[in-house]
Amino acid sequence: MTSDIRFYFDPVCPFAWMTSKWVRMVAQQREYSVQWRFISLRLLNSHIDYDAHFPAGYEAGHTAGLRLLRVAARTRDDHGPGAVARLYERLGTEIFDTQTDDSDGGHRGTPDFLLPILAGLDLPAKLADALEDTSLDTVIQAETDEALALTGRDVGTPIIQFDPPDGVAFFGPVISRLPAAEDAVGLWDHVVGLARFPGFAELKRSLRERPQLRSFGVDDDEAGLQEDWHGGSRRTKK
Repeated sequence: MTSDIRFYFDPVCPFAWMTSKWVRMVAQQREYSVQWRFISLRLLNSHIDYDAHFPAGYEAGHTAGLRLLRVAARTRDDHGPGAVARLYERLGTEIFDTQTDDSDGGHRGTPDFLLPILAGLDLPAKLADALEDTSLDTVIQAETDEALALTGRDVGTPIIQFDPPDGVAFFGPVISRLPAAEDAVGLWDHVVGLARFPGFAELKRSLRERPQLRSFGVDDDEAGLQEDWHGGSRRTKK
């Protein structure tokens, strides 16, 4: 499949979700095509002792992300890449923009969580069987390795490649809120411009706000955002 952008995502990563919404804005304005590919935080951290390195709940959450990626891989096999785009959008909306309780990340990897989402997308319930199908981990690991080969291993999600397969790639950008619609393309051009300079490696600051998402207890007014992605329109409050 040819595309203008490859976006490597884990469905349980809030920063990947925020960045993906911005990329959808850019793609709509620039008429870019996006290929949604897989990177698993659980596989990426498979060598790490979660109890020693992460807060409580991270292992369950990352495992749920891997389980959902198995479903995404099966969905792509059976229904094509467009179905993966719709599935990720609905998963992210449910996880981050609908729920207000982020305490039980493991629930996201269960049929109880997934089946209503599949039904809402008119996708077969049998896709939920892939939650347990570890044979799909080979594909997810291969795409995780593919993503890390583009940037180096000391990164997380998302990873974006522009003009694949040989174009520039980068981790992030990590953003905690969406830009206004009129600023989305400008931010994209700045990021790609930096990444295209061969000597550029990193631009980072550790001071940041919490992701402006409902799952983190932030409502639309606090975030300065009102969105209707499925309806094709959006209003952004300054």
